[in-house]
Amino acid sequence: MSYETQANGMNPLNPAQPLNSPPDVQTIDRAAHPQNIVLDEDSAVTKAEKLERHGGQDDFPKPVAKRIKVEASADEEASGNGESRGERRKGVAPIKPEFLVYTPGSGHDRGAALRDDDAAEGAAHGPSQQSSDTRGKRKEKSKGQNTSRNFGSSRDEVGLCSSRMTRPEFSPSECQYGEKCKFEHDLRKYLGDWKREDLTTFGGTCPIWKAKGRCNVGWKCRFVGSHMVEREAEGGRQELILTENPEINDSLKPEVTSTGIGTLNDVPNQAKSDLMKRKFKTPKADEYNKWLDTQSQKPEDQRDHHPSNREPDLENSVDGQKHEKQDNRARYISPPFLPSEKRKIYFGLETPVLAPLTTQGNLPFRRLCVNLGAQLTYSEMAMSLPLIQGQKSEWALMRAHETEATPPTLSTTSTVVKDYENTRDLKFGAQIAANKPWQAVKTAEILTTLCPHLRLIDLNCGCPIDLVYRTGAGSALLDSQAKLDKIVRGMNAVSNDVPITVKIRMGTKDNKPTALKLVERLLYGGQDASVYGGGGSGVAAITLHGRSRQQRYTKSADWEYIADCAALIKRLNEKGDELADTVREADSRTEPAGGKVYFIGNGDCYSHVDYQRRLSEANVDSVMVARGALIKPWVFEEIGKGQYLDKSATERLALVEQFVRYGLETWGSDEIGVGTTRRFLLEWLSFAYRYVPVGILEHLPPKLQDRPPAWRGRNELETLLGSDNYKDWIKISEMFLGPAHSDFRFEPKHKSNSYEIEAEG
Repeated sequence: MSYETQANGMNPLNPAQPLNSPPDVQTIDRAAHPQNIVLDEDSAVTKAEKLERHGGQDDFPKPVAKRIKVEASADEEASGNGESRGERRKGVAPIKPEFLVYTPGSGHDRGAALRDDDAAEGAAHGPSQQSSDTRGKRKEKSKGQNTSRNFGSSRDEVGLCSSRMTRPEFSPSECQYGEKCKFEHDLRKYLGDWKREDLTTFGGTCPIWKAKGRCNVGWKCRFVGSHMVEREAEGGRQELILTENPEINDSLKPEVTSTGIGTLNDVPNQAKSDLMKRKFKTPKADEYNKWLDTQSQKPEDQRDHHPSNREPDLENSVDGQKHEKQDNRARYISPPFLPSEKRKIYFGLETPVLAPLTTQGNLPFRRLCVNLGAQLTYSEMAMSLPLIQGQKSEWALMRAHETEATPPTLSTTSTVVKDYENTRDLKFGAQIAANKPWQAVKTAEILTTLCPHLRLIDLNCGCPIDLVYRTGAGSALLDSQAKLDKIVRGMNAVSNDVPITVKIRMGTKDNKPTALKLVERLLYGGQDASVYGGGGSGVAAITLHGRSRQQRYTKSADWEYIADCAALIKRLNEKGDELADTVREADSRTEPAGGKVYFIGNGDCYSHVDYQRRLSEANVDSVMVARGALIKPWVFEEIGKGQYLDKSATERLALVEQFVRYGLETWGSDEIGVGTTRRFLLEWLSFAYRYVPVGILEHLPPKLQDRPPAWRGRNELETLLGSDNYKDWIKISEMFLGPAHSDFRFEPKHKSNSYEIEAEG
């Protein structure tokens, strides 16, 4: 058989049956790797662009699965099973027909809205994603936060030496590296060749200089032209100098620091260095952990009571008190604070709580929420071991703004715990995660020593992220209740007058809630409570997220279960002595200050209606708001006013501008600070775009779990703010921060593609 015959497709064995031509490489690849096929909906093209491209007709190709779903829904509607127009469809935002781009159920509902809500609860501690071409190569260790995503960098081509950063041109500070310094020393060369052009946003005026009187990044500021002049120096030479804002009184100008303006809990570098070198002293934690290790090695019937919870000798009270005081002085530098002796706190109907949110719960966003009415805030979740090791990135999470150091606003008619001093209270609390008692105890003492502006320390027992869970921290503690009880008691023993609270979930598995049992143990202790002198753990407040770890965000929060826990805590608070047996009878010294454990509910709060309903129906002391605040930060304003607020697109854009101002004040107005502000703004916009204005909804209240179909706003700006295309978020950021740096990248959490700006010039 000749090659020509084979090429013509003739079968030498059966001429009547022709041979099929071999498939090309592309066909083989599609058959072997169907996951690599690029579908239309995977592109970064917006729905509006698709409509324009196809002449305004909804006839562009759809994937097979989506066509089947559309045809099935059409058949149901034809058979009379569809819902009539005007009825609220479950899981779909009820947008008025005149604002719809597609009919609900047509297969174009946005499906990305609920994919990454776990990211707000620990994505910064998630695993890194390695690309397929790294096999066989040395794996580089990722450091810092959000190691699973690469944001590129925003830096000057050649940086300016810090010895020149805030000094006049002809009188710089001495550079300790001299000629070996790799940064630029010639100020005019830096400004002309290495620094990007000044931004024209904010009228070309530096927001920090305008608000505070001076700019803390000096010549590196992207608005440096607004606070620099050229003057004639000795010898007739022209010298560049930085100026201060004459409209700001000298007494009001804050100290220029590298950690932002108006920030609190700035831990000195020396303290971080001591932590890193294991030179930082924690005598209380060391003594407690030593005692704990000794007790764990003894049989249960031979264990001693810890001196902080030791029962007094009633037969010889005077001698017993003297002996106990001397024992305490020998063990501690100062006697430990019992839970009943700690600073009193308050949670009530007028104190809506902003949840601890990883990445999005940064200082500028918390500051924005406080301005809108949030009464209590938390830091992003910090891991205890990096704090103990003095890692700067983790300690940066402990910084708070001065507005968070003000007391929460209370109504005159509120029922407040006895002897509560509102003037001593403040809004900001720290949240940590730990998997071992010694880590949590040590972290508690370090925090109370280095951070004077803390309302409380909250232990995270609800983070569902796998990497945190596998280490035994976060929601893993729900299955280790004895360890959790031990951790809370130890933290209480060393935290001075700072109360200890916990945030938990219903449990780790669906349909197997364990929170009721855990709550009772935290309030009145378990079988081993006698080792600690009896009584409960001394927890001051418990926050319950009405979901299990396994459930994540696939279903609505279970507020009926939250109500059951609230009822249990109320009964235990009011009738603890009657409900507890004699072995586990409560000890007033181990109860929290005021004798009451507060209970806060968390899950799916998106409006003032949700907030008031949860308070009245679930009977919780307060409600914690998480995703609802990310999507709609003015939810706190609605709660305070008791009404819906139909924010216009202009008002919403003003909030974006306010966030940018706060970001520049926190991270700086230099190239790095602008890039950091842009990145966290985009992180917030990845949630904020989900907001559907109440003015275009057919039914109220809006529901957090509802996914909106494609819709258009009442004007172009409102449509832009509601776009789910991350390129539109970039456009919004450029309104205030100018074009992104050539090396800047942004990868949305719900997209497989990423944004890389083309190099300028």
